[in-house]
Amino acid sequence: MDQEAQPHPYGKHQAPARYEPGEGCLTTLIRIPVRIVVLVLVLPVRMVWDVLVAGGRAADRILLRPLGRALARLFDVLVVIPAVWLYGAVLTPVGHALLWLAAAVFVWPWVGLWRYVVVPVFRYGVVVPLAWLYAAVLTPLGHGLAWVYRTLLAPAGRAVATALGLLLMALFVWPVVGVWRYVLTPLALAAVWLVTHLVVRPLAWVYRELLTPLGHGIVWLAELLARGVAAVGIGLWTAVVWLVMTLLVAPVAWVYRRILTPVGREIVAALAVAWRIAGFVSRAVGRVLAWLAWHLIGAPVTWAYRSVCTPVGHFVRDQVWAPARRAAVEAGRAARSALRTARESVRQARRDAWRALVGDQRVAEPRELNGSAARRLGSEHHATTDPSAAPAPEISPLADGNVKRG
Repeated sequence: MDQEAQPHPYGKHQAPARYEPGEGCLTTLIRIPVRIVVLVLVLPVRMVWDVLVAGGRAADRILLRPLGRALARLFDVLVVIPAVWLYGAVLTPVGHALLWLAAAVFVWPWVGLWRYVVVPVFRYGVVVPLAWLYAAVLTPLGHGLAWVYRTLLAPAGRAVATALGLLLMALFVWPVVGVWRYVLTPLALAAVWLVTHLVVRPLAWVYRELLTPLGHGIVWLAELLARGVAAVGIGLWTAVVWLVMTLLVAPVAWVYRRILTPVGREIVAALAVAWRIAGFVSRAVGRVLAWLAWHLIGAPVTWAYRSVCTPVGHFVRDQVWAPARRAAVEAGRAARSALRTARESVRQARRDAWRALVGDQRVAEPRELNGSAARRLGSEHHATTDPSAAPAPEISPLADGNVKRG
């Protein structure tokens, strides 16, 4: 049974492409050696390619992405945030101030000049006088001139134009019309009759009776000659084409169809199969290397981290760092208490020294203007009201106009 007719156990995507029927034993014999040679050549390339792809993905995941995020954050901190702050806090107020200054220096003076100087001067100095001149002088003058033209000049002009037209017609038009009608037209008709009977009709007879048959004969001879030449050329072209097809095209087509096409198809199929097999081998090698790296480096490092570093870290955290932290906190509290006591002592000593140098100056205690028992703001009991006493009036005696000032 043919090898390619058997079902492939690995699926259709791994089976080689179907070939055209009629393959000889030579193709079947050279297929396996060609694929082995191509696999040997392609396997290093595929392994290098897989290493580069894995390295690129690892570099992108471990280096490039964190570096890109760090650079983006650094750019935001160093450029974007200061630029936004500068724009909002400095450039915007400066722009508003410059805009206001430019408007105050360049726009408002010209607007005021146009509105309060140019427009009034032009309106009352030019427009109003011109309007008065047009309404009071030019309009009546124009109406008078129009009346003079319609009443006097127009009838006189029409009469003069009519007389002048008749004179010009009598001097220039009527003589020319008479000459054309009674002299030139008969002469032209006689000349046309002579040319027609002496020149045109003889030439037409010569063309119809002599030149046309002669031309038809020449055309017939030329067609016969062209047909003969075309027949000879077609025969020569057919012979040349048959020779080229037989001696050149047919061998080249046979070589292309029987040699180059199978060889190229086999090379392409061998490259595809070798690339897939090299991928399987490369992934297997990668898994082996990963297994070796885990059992030689990863597993011992993990065991050391879990069995040694973690207990040591917990011991250091619980037995060394926590007591040291508590001792540092207690020492800080004791130091702050000592500093507070020292500040109070220094403050009391300063007050005692000031009293010894200056003396004890008593400040008059605040009290009510009248001796009301209901209010004892400055008393030693520090109470504002006495619930057992009658309430005092809310109006101060000083506000009463009848009470004399002491």
